[in-house]
Formats: sequence, structure tokens, C-alpha cells
Amino acid sequence: MQGIRVSPLVAAALRSRSPVVALESTIVAHGMPYPRNVRVALAVEAAVRAAGATPATVGVVAGVPTVGLSKEEIERLGRGGAEGTVRKLSRRDIAACVASRSDGATTVSGTMLLAAAAGIKVFVTGGLGGVHRGASESFDISADLPELARSPVAVVCAFAKSVLDLPKTAQLLETAGVPVVGYRTGELPAFFSQRSGLAAPCRASDAEEAAKIIEAHLGMRLGGLVVAVPPPEVEGVDLREIDRAVEGALARARAAEEEEAKRNGNNGSNSSSSSVSGAKATPFLLEAIREATGGKSLEINVALVLNNAAVGGAIAVALAGGRRSF
Repeated sequence: MQGIRVSPLVAAALRSRSPVVALESTIVAHGMPYPRNVRVALAVEAAVRAAGATPATVGVVAGVPTVGLSKEEIERLGRGGAEGTVRKLSRRDIAACVASRSDGATTVSGTMLLAAAAGIKVFVTGGLGGVHRGASESFDISADLPELARSPVAVVCAFAKSVLDLPKTAQLLETAGVPVVGYRTGELPAFFSQRSGLAAPCRASDAEEAAKIIEAHLGMRLGGLVVAVPPPEVEGVDLREIDRAVEGALARARAAEEEEAKRNGNNGSNSSSSSVSGAKATPFLLEAIREATGGKSLEINVALVLNNAAVGGAIAVALAGGRRSF
């Protein structure tokens, strides 16, 4: 793909076949409040390095798709996200951001696209987008899912966010031929929770076994796959409280959409423009959960992405035959 800038450090690691792990930038610009977002992004990079791999945070800076953001560029996206000047970029949005020479933070789908173009096989994030609850009426399905069937990248995450319809998300991934590998678990996690009630289609007992599955799948050019890692337990956090907060947030979102639909009434407005639909839905729900839990959900979010970074780094090292970047 033309027009991508790969940082010298990441380019050198790729040339030497050393392990590299891609990281998204939406978590920097839109996932957490500033300046916590920047601190967490740098801590995630440090966790990847500690596992022996080179981190490559992905984003668009002044219209340039970049694989391997500098510390200053991460700060720029983190601050800009808080100020509302950074776009949220899936595959669909990247070209317009490039053309306007704007700053943009890549979602899972946008990061997969650019990581694959750079030749990176492993990508770490917090959680996937998926099928939204009520999608049978709204058709609200994340662009992350079709991207997994296109881009040859292994996404290490805590599966899909718990505010989504997880059974339908798992079904759509199956239909698209995307393997979902439970990492040291036979049950898929549910982002904030270690348990979803959904069986993992296959299981990897360690990083080496996960790497073998990834290598076989990518070698057959079958698109991407998911490695689902249960979130770690966080001291002082009751997961039942998180579950109650999720249900409360969903109820608030439904009420807001119903109220907006009533306001639109007979004026012919499209309800899909609701303030809590589409790309705005997940941030709305996660913020509602954060408020309901007094910030505890944010601590789980930070803990799970750091844990995913350690696991993803170990898998990247195993894919590189045990060779470490550091």
C-alpha cells in the first residue's frame, strides 16, 4: 500500500524478522480521558517491549498513515482526541483523512488494514467491535468483523466488548470463517468478564501453541483470526457490579434512542442518526459504565489491555522462532 510511513525502528525489526506487535490509537484518542490515555498507551508499548517484541502504534498524523508512532505523535493524538480534533478511522474513513491531511486514530479495522500492509502479523487491542444489540433492526455491525476476514493479522484481545450481542458476534465470525482461539480457556471472555457462556471454538494452552495456529492460518491466506484472552482479576473490583453497570448502560442507551425517535416523530428524520448509534454507541456505553462503577471499569480496561500486550508480545516472539527484539 502506497503512502504508509513505517518508523525506522519498526522497519528495521521487520527487515530482520524480529517480532513486532501493532497497537491501535483509538484507545489513545477516544478510549480514555487525557492524559491517562497517553500514559496507558506508553505503558502498553512498554509491556510489548518487556515481552521481547517491538511495539508499533498505528495512526494517521497530518494525513500520513503511520505504523510506529513516536512518543510525541502519541501525545498529539491523545491531546487532540480530548479536544475533538482527531478523527476515528475504520477502513472506510482512512482515505478521507489522508486527503484532508487530518489527524486520525485507527480502530481495530483501520489498524488491521495498515498493520497488514506493513507486514505485521500480531495486533493487540482491548476488545473487538461486533454486532450491536438490536442489530436485527439497526443493522449496526462493526467494521472490525469483515476486516478480520480480509486482513491477515492475529488480533489479541479480550474478545468483543460486553455491551454488544456476543452470541451474534461469535456467529458472524464463524460465518465469515474467522477462527477464535481461546487463550488458556475453553470459554470466550466478555471484555470486562472472564466468562461469556460461549464456548471457544478452539484453545491454545500457551503462546507457542497460539503461534502455531496463527502461522498455519496465515500461511493458508485465510484472512485474520482472533486470540481471545480472559481479563485479569483486579483487586477491589466485583465483576457482578460491572455486569449490573453494563445492563444499566444499555437501558440508558435504549431510553435515549427512544426519546430521540419520539422527538423526530413524524418529521421524517432517520433514527440511525441517534446520538448513541453507530460509531458513538460504544463510547457512550463505556462512559456510562465508567460513571456507574466510579471508574472501576476503566481500571479493568487498563489491566486487560496491558495483559493482552504481554500475551501478544509473547505470541509474536514465538512466531519469530523465539527471537526477541530486546
